[in-house]
Amino acid sequence: MRRLLGVVLFSALTPVLADTPPLEELKLLSEHPVAGMESGNLSGLAWCGDALWAVSDRDDDRLYRLDSSARIWQAEAERFVAPPAPVMPLPWGLRMRAWVSGLVRGGHLDFEGIACDAKGNRYLVSESHAAVLQVPPAADAQWLALPEGMVRQARASGMLLHFNSQFEGIAVDPAGERLWLAAEKERRGLVVVHHRRATWRCEGGCVLLSEGGQEASPDALGGAPAPVDFSGLAFHEEKLFTLERQAHRICRRTPASGDAERCWSFAADALTDERRYPVSYGVAEALSVDAEGAWIGLDNGGHARADGESRPVVWRFAAPAGGWGATR
Repeated sequence: MRRLLGVVLFSALTPVLADTPPLEELKLLSEHPVAGMESGNLSGLAWCGDALWAVSDRDDDRLYRLDSSARIWQAEAERFVAPPAPVMPLPWGLRMRAWVSGLVRGGHLDFEGIACDAKGNRYLVSESHAAVLQVPPAADAQWLALPEGMVRQARASGMLLHFNSQFEGIAVDPAGERLWLAAEKERRGLVVVHHRRATWRCEGGCVLLSEGGQEASPDALGGAPAPVDFSGLAFHEEKLFTLERQAHRICRRTPASGDAERCWSFAADALTDERRYPVSYGVAEALSVDAEGAWIGLDNGGHARADGESRPVVWRFAAPAGGWGATR
């Protein structure tokens, strides 16, 4: 509790600064429209085994393996049956709004991210239930028994208080022993749980980071202030990587604290005229990081960008000069 109080007080007194030095720009290597995602709305990416996998926040019963043998990728569905979701300590009003939203748009479970461990288990984070579904490669899907204290601590720190601002990203270490979740906005933050003796638990507190505030958007968008957010999360070589869509950047963070170590921008290639979407669409929602680069997936909500492309799109960016571990 003392650690949690410290996180809250520190983050409340530490605004996110708008004036930061220019970031190194990542180089776009390729882009791939994705066909075959029946409901669209690509919301998560993860490299599992020998392929990249995706999830949609409109589908409660399938994952997608992405066939990358051609420039236009084909999504191949793998179906599963999710048991009833656990009831986490979220207010009745938030749960009802999520339920009504699922009726209107589809996707009651609202899967917003996917991660994989070395055994091939897939982990899907449900924004509407603040819960994680594990989909093994050869067994039935099951919900992880996450500690209720995780949600209570997150809410006490200012996260998970608003509709459609819940957990948006997920990462897991290869051993499947540490699992991180990213809260989206109003306040954004990071929580971690540890798998010990067949149970998931908070060790010294679940909340790593909680922060609010605004920062300047990229110059191509006019530089107007925008709320800070997290829209994706990845784990690579003992580091966390956050996708920050409003700022159009990827940041490397310390897994034990959530502190940002270095960030890279992808705004230059993402915001060219032909890649522009109507306001509020075409946002970067999904992230997977490896030694050679990063995959970023876009949720376009079915809307076409300026060049007419209306399918979900995945971008491949090269790793920065010196690799993801570079300090300068």
